[in-house]
Amino acid sequence: MTSSPERLTYLRLAAVTMIWGATFVAGRFLAADVDPLLAATLRFVLASAALLVFMTLTRVRLVRPSAAQFLQLAMLGFFGIFFYNLCFFYGLQYINASRASLIVALNPAVIALAAWLLHKERLGAAKCIGIALCLGGAGVVIVSRNPHLLQGADNAWRGDLLIGGCVVGWGVYSLFSRNLNQCLGSLQTVTWSILLGTAMLTMTTLVSSKLTATALSAALQLPQLLSLLYLGIFGSALAYIAWYDGIARIGATRAGVFIALNPLTAVICGAVLLGEQLTAPMLLGGAVILLGIYLCNKPLAPARPLGI
Repeated sequence: MTSSPERLTYLRLAAVTMIWGATFVAGRFLAADVDPLLAATLRFVLASAALLVFMTLTRVRLVRPSAAQFLQLAMLGFFGIFFYNLCFFYGLQYINASRASLIVALNPAVIALAAWLLHKERLGAAKCIGIALCLGGAGVVIVSRNPHLLQGADNAWRGDLLIGGCVVGWGVYSLFSRNLNQCLGSLQTVTWSILLGTAMLTMTTLVSSKLTATALSAALQLPQLLSLLYLGIFGSALAYIAWYDGIARIGATRAGVFIALNPLTAVICGAVLLGEQLTAPMLLGGAVILLGIYLCNKPLAPARPLGI
């Protein structure tokens, strides 16, 4: 039987995926007017500011990590913030968001396999079936949203490769934080990784001369500013903390399958906020995703004594 703390963790992870699903809608307001690298930088500058303000208000001091911890945090910042966002934003210049979502939907399977190899997390039949259902359901939702997503330009392979880098980056960010979460806690781990990743993005933006008065003026118009605030505060600061907390509580594999809800929440937000059509296959795919999450998080039956 599922305990109350676990149910609360499931609700938090579901809320995280809903927040991340809505980031696709927020991102659409930015795509036409703001350079991808500048958008990623501003997003995480706001996320860093939100985290530091939150820690100040709650009187939580930013701890000083050891040298080994700092290097590990820098690695998380590189892969989870810097590398992921460069792959994501530049990958979308070659392929559409639906095709990118189909690739990102591989995250649960990649995280589960890596967790089994690296952390010896148990992969029973129910978990494997659940992960397969999550992938299948996500595929149905995404393909139903855009039946032509597999039709790409001649250079679409570059976009596929870059979005594949997102899967690698997020896998590293999810799996290599275990000891930091235990020693520092999810808030400190997320804050440090975002601060370091933001510094990397900012330096790259400055070196590439993307930070100009004209670019900032376009980014600070009201619709774009509201989108950035949502992406930075909700889609980054709050969501990342809840994500790491979920991994610490139930493991990377069980938390990872909740990512399959991202395309479902994206199409629901698109239907509610942008007037996009919500079809029966999308709802069927959503039901399959929910079944897969249930199977992957279903409590294991207690071992039967020998001879019974």
